[in-house]
Amino acid sequence: MTVTGKSSYTVMIVDDHDMVRAGLKTYLMLEPKFEVIAEAGNGEEALRVLNEIETLPDLILMDLMMPIMDGVQATAAIMERFPDLKIVMLTSFLEDDKVLAAVEAGAVSYVLKTVSAEELIYALTGAVKGMPVMTSDVSQALTRGLRQRSAQGADEGLTEREKEVLLLIADGMANKEIAEELHISIKTVKTHVSNLLMKCELEDRTQLAVYAHRKGWAKPQV
Repeated sequence: MTVTGKSSYTVMIVDDHDMVRAGLKTYLMLEPKFEVIAEAGNGEEALRVLNEIETLPDLILMDLMMPIMDGVQATAAIMERFPDLKIVMLTSFLEDDKVLAAVEAGAVSYVLKTVSAEELIYALTGAVKGMPVMTSDVSQALTRGLRQRSAQGADEGLTEREKEVLLLIADGMANKEIAEELHISIKTVKTHVSNLLMKCELEDRTQLAVYAHRKGWAKPQV
């Protein structure tokens, strides 16, 4: 389904609040370039409507938090069945994991309900052309979510004590200083360093320090 070059676009609104759907529909119908052709109260209903509708919409304006099937689940399911559809997530929630989950599910853009009417139209116009539109706070939340995901994945297998030793190595401490800081023996510190090198598949403590900084775990050097 190619929409580039069209003068107007069709929209489906998915939100579990009747008043929100009515308000969005009323506003979009005032915009010459958009026409609302379908509505749904949750993700499951949206899938059913899309399977039954004669002509698919160009884009979907999707709420995040809904009963039965939420926006992320619905987006993933819709993308699997209708990969050419463009979805804009419209929500009140700016949590790092939710932004990341929505984008990973296939949403083109993630827009807060606090945006202005002009910003919403801009996001919808960009979405039908496949261009992501996100405000700076949403982009920052996405970046944080990706960093947290990376850190959590790489963090598996390290004990709490090994993590402490790794961060102190990243701070530039020698084995003796780490031993004093953690109130453990130098021999124990060396054992932890050996384990870190093995688990992180690195060759020396300098690489461990770089590794910790790249993962965003260590304090930035001043």
